[in-house]
Amino acid sequence: MNNKVLIVEDELIFGQNLKLYLEAQQFDIQIARDGASAINLIKGSFMPDIIVLDFRLPDMPGFQVLDEIRQYWHGHCVLMTGNPSSEVSAQAIQYGVKYILFKPFPLAELACSVRTLINTSQYQKQDSVSQSGLTPKRRRHQSSHFPLQMYDGTWIYADRRQSDQAENLDANSAEKESADNNDPT
Repeated sequence: MNNKVLIVEDELIFGQNLKLYLEAQQFDIQIARDGASAINLIKGSFMPDIIVLDFRLPDMPGFQVLDEIRQYWHGHCVLMTGNPSSEVSAQAIQYGVKYILFKPFPLAELACSVRTLINTSQYQKQDSVSQSGLTPKRRRHQSSHFPLQMYDGTWIYADRRQSDQAENLDANSAEKESADNNDPT
């Protein structure tokens, strides 16, 4: 098991259920029951790919945990909350949280979120390694297709060439306009 997940959840039974379910999905799981324990785990030897973080912890808010660990860890986060407010969602977006799960949620939804984020981070790592040393134009061509997961769970592969074509049209329009302005007739 290489996919490491840190679950930060103060409710013991709920945390154990999350751990057992994700372990059955072949994830390497550690649990922290409060923010300070999570911070100490990350400062120590456990470097997770994904953090599944409860919004309300006994010692500090979940966002404070993210503030504290950002200097040591730069992975993806799934936020769990029983407070489905737009304020929490807006703040989560500012913190770069990729998924918000509103309690109670199906465990399969958590596993899907974690797996998607791990696949995304592995794809990004492979993409950055494969692109090292390439020219910008070649790099853009190399990464012209990228996966997107739709709301219904299906995957599509988007094509960046359309945005490249739009850039070329804008550049050609600017050149033509410049040439028209310099034409003395």
